[in-house]
Amino acid sequence: MHSRILIGLLCSLTSLSWGQRAHKHNALSRSEIGFMVGGSYYIGDLNQKHFNHTNPAGQLLYRYNINARMAYRANFTYGKIEGYDSEQSGDFYKNRNLSFQSDLFEFGSGIEVTYFPFEIGNRRYRGTAYLLAELSLTRINPMTNYNGEMVELQPLGTEGQGTDLADRSKYSRVQMGIPIAIGARVSISENIGLNIEYGIRLLFTDYLDDVGGYRYADPLLLAAQNGPTAAALSNRSLDGNRFGQRGNRASRDWYTFFGIGLMIRMGGKKSCPQPK
Repeated sequence: MHSRILIGLLCSLTSLSWGQRAHKHNALSRSEIGFMVGGSYYIGDLNQKHFNHTNPAGQLLYRYNINARMAYRANFTYGKIEGYDSEQSGDFYKNRNLSFQSDLFEFGSGIEVTYFPFEIGNRRYRGTAYLLAELSLTRINPMTNYNGEMVELQPLGTEGQGTDLADRSKYSRVQMGIPIAIGARVSISENIGLNIEYGIRLLFTDYLDDVGGYRYADPLLLAAQNGPTAAALSNRSLDGNRFGQRGNRASRDWYTFFGIGLMIRMGGKKSCPQPK
């Protein structure tokens, strides 16, 4: 009697162990890791032309396939953006004479939905287009060249932020955003897929380029409260007009990431479940 109970317990433990291993195996088989390399650029007060000043960018990403039509995704992206009034068309921009550049460090997470069912290595589902929607946190740090040195603009409060000269406090260098992208996926081997993507990042700030206010702050008062460097970099207009327009509050800054790369399917060969 005791031997039968013991055998039954052993069989139950063995079944549970195999079940856990099978579940783990299945979970790993739905996971992918990969990378993309490409470019980034920005659209805002200091640049209105797409692909102007595109800089090299890269992304590391993880994808968990919920089923053959939907996946959870997390990615880390590095890029660089810049803009120069001196290179824009129009006398207003050339006279305003502002410029900036910023490194971008972005972490995003969200949902990816494919147009067709897709699975790396599955001969029935070789390729598909997809849509991506995420939430992100991005570290920005706008800087400009001043007397031959790169100067960080956010601590200066170039529009009087944080003083009684402006109705805004200093903006944060960590900003929330909404990445939206379109892309295509193609299976090129049993465990490797090709990924192509173009996406925009909509941020909850207009200070990606350190330009957000409509008018210049009074230079004497700004120098007294935020220092002479803040006053010097607030208004760099060639004609020295204190009452000209600085920025445009009606539009928000945004930036892009686009790239091409490889995804590697982890684990075994179990298929993704089909969507209901």
